[in-house]
Amino acid sequence: MPDLSHEIRLGHAETFPVCGVDEAGRGPLAGPVVAAAVLLPCGGGIPDWCAGIDDSKVVKQAKREALFALICQNAPYGVGIASVAEIDEINILQATFLAMRRAVEGLAQMTGKMPAMALVDGNQRPPLPCAVQTLVDGDALSLSIAAASIIAKVTRDKMMGQLALEYPGYGWERNQGYGTAQHRAAIKTLGATPHHRRSFAPVSQQLALTL
Repeated sequence: MPDLSHEIRLGHAETFPVCGVDEAGRGPLAGPVVAAAVLLPCGGGIPDWCAGIDDSKVVKQAKREALFALICQNAPYGVGIASVAEIDEINILQATFLAMRRAVEGLAQMTGKMPAMALVDGNQRPPLPCAVQTLVDGDALSLSIAAASIIAKVTRDKMMGQLALEYPGYGWERNQGYGTAQHRAAIKTLGATPHHRRSFAPVSQQLALTL
């Protein structure tokens, strides 16, 4: 289970706050990429309300949504979104970095102070307005990154659920825009929507066939 050992090693709750940063939605064929930054208290052990926080990929949906509510109620956080247009313009990696920057800036607006450091899941260092430390498999090791992964995942899933109501037939309420067989078949039969990433090969290839 993730803990706060990395946050405690890198900073101090009051003078050098360390937030966790993670994203959701780098791989889908449709929809935005969403990032979150969460600042958990590190001074007095792990709070009771953090029980069960883990990498969003291993937490079931109902539990994720319950943890999402607890995190939002008890911890400062920021959410950043990069649109499909931005993904297509600057590529998915740079759009992910942009979403992370917006998330950290949102956290700073909530707290009135920029975090001293961002502990970021992965091995690629985004250009953020604070110091950055990367951590491979961070969502399984760091409690604040795991919390950020839950905020980002639930936020994006809700967005895709709403888009599924506007664009039925693609299964976004179930696949969240990922390239499942049903989703790819729907692109062929229904065409691409404004929310499909045209810089992604399965979408661009299908569009080329319709020209």
